[in-house]
This record gives sequence, C-alpha cells and structure tokens, in this order.
Amino acid sequence: MGHLLVNYYETGAIILFGVGFVTLLAHGNLIKKIIGMNIMDTAVFLFFIAKGYITGNEAPIIRSAKSASGYVNPIPTALMLTGIVVAVSITAFALALTIRIYENYGTIDLNEIMKMGGE
Repeated sequence: MGHLLVNYYETGAIILFGVGFVTLLAHGNLIKKIIGMNIMDTAVFLFFIAKGYITGNEAPIIRSAKSASGYVNPIPTALMLTGIVVAVSITAFALALTIRIYENYGTIDLNEIMKMGGE
C-alpha cells in the first residue's frame, strides 16, 4: 500500500485507465465510447510523463553550462506531445464517423444499430 501512495501519479494513471476502459466497454453510446477512449489516452500520457520526470531536475532548457544529469529527460514529453496530436486526430475522425452513423441510422446507440441489423 505504501508504494501506491508514493507513486501516486502512476496509481492515478492506472485508475484513470481503468475508468476509461470500463466506460469504453460498458456503454453502447458512441460518444461515451469516444470519451472513454480519451480518458484512456490521458491516463497513458500521465503515466509516461510521470515516469519521465525526475524530482529535483530542471526542464531541458539550456540556460547555463550544466551537466546533462541536471535535466529531466525530454523524450517522454516529446513522445507524449506527438501522442496528444494523434489522439486529437483520432477523436476528430471518430466524431466524424459518429455523425455519419447518426445520419444513416438516426441513433448513436450500438445496441439499437445492432437490432436494426447493422445494414
């Protein structure tokens, strides 16, 4: 239990991922599924950024001659910025598909669409 409290960012990321996963699986509404997917994305971003941060070190902005060990590793942050751009793009695409599904079926509930036969 002590490790969970010490690593509270990682613990929060895991809980957030679980909330997003349950939201994605438990709901038939497409908008709620997209929200669940975004919560899971956010959890992954939080986890990697928390793992990349080193307490006591500075952001990797060079202001003076300092050894490289005094800076936070910039790679996780750069990767997560790329991940955020990809997540926003996927969200926009999923919302566009949801609009098309609504125009064709008149609903965004997957259970109702399945009852219609998914034509």
